[in-house]
Amino acid sequence: MNDAAATTTDDLGVRLEKHRVELTGYCYRMLGSSFEAEDAVQDTMVRAWRGYDRFEGRSSMRSWLYRIATNVCLDMLTAGNKRARPMDLTSPTPLAQAALNSRPDHTWLEPMPDARVLPTVADPAEAAVAKESVRLAFMAALQQLPPRQRAVLILREVLAWKASEVAELLGTTVASVNSALQRARATLADGTAADGGQAATSDPLDEDQQKLLERYVTAFEGYDMTALTALLHEDAVMTMPPFDLWLRGTDDITGFMTTLGAPCAGSRLVPVEANGLPGFAHYKPDPQTGGFVPWAVQVLEVSEGRITGLHCFLDTARWFPLFGLPLELEAESDQSE
Repeated sequence: MNDAAATTTDDLGVRLEKHRVELTGYCYRMLGSSFEAEDAVQDTMVRAWRGYDRFEGRSSMRSWLYRIATNVCLDMLTAGNKRARPMDLTSPTPLAQAALNSRPDHTWLEPMPDARVLPTVADPAEAAVAKESVRLAFMAALQQLPPRQRAVLILREVLAWKASEVAELLGTTVASVNSALQRARATLADGTAADGGQAATSDPLDEDQQKLLERYVTAFEGYDMTALTALLHEDAVMTMPPFDLWLRGTDDITGFMTTLGAPCAGSRLVPVEANGLPGFAHYKPDPQTGGFVPWAVQVLEVSEGRITGLHCFLDTARWFPLFGLPLELEAESDQSE
């Protein structure tokens, strides 16, 4: 079909909209920010709408939209900003020295609901690659790449574009694309080795992992540190953006939870899917109402039957609406009536 064929305004809107999720995933991988990614896609849609009369159908609409989105992202990345996790910026803090120092929002790699960035695909292998490519460790590694290398690697390795297609999109040569991909792979290999590799979470979660998460909910909601310790890898890490503090090891994690984190006792967890990983919306008790108020979106990394990473994103005013979560949970007595 010729994408330059005449179309009504409504038809164009529908055709553009069907690419939104995959474009959001692409922009999210490029930018490391959920909100900037959605802004970039909206900008892409507006540019496509305005420029459609100049689109001559020499490529598919999908390729054309990716070209626009790439240019939007590269423009947004000209300032050189790159998102990070707390462990990318500082060393782990011993519990005795723990202090909650916040950094600006633009510092941090942000979480993203799976539904906003992972299109439904029939091929399980393709779906698994897509999930791997939005996991926090991989996203953090992408941030270490120069913007054009980042685009090349995503297009070639994640989206399986041909080198010639990427070269056309970027207005460069196949040799240049292959060289950029080689450099990007080398950088990511070094970063993955230093980071200890990716979380080995099955897709979908296997029975043992499902049971592990059920036990985690029971332990966390009961604030049972003995039970929680049994679920954590001995070298598990806990992060809490926007604070740059991060903790390593079961003693420091559970010690933090019973000291500075003690107000979280009695919390409730609601399952979410974020960054291709299991997660939970964390609601903290509200003494005034007896109900529960938003506190954090937790993203968990799991490997070899243990939780290896507990990443708590604390900016509730941003994350809970993004995930379509309610801004309060009723008190249990009200729920049971």
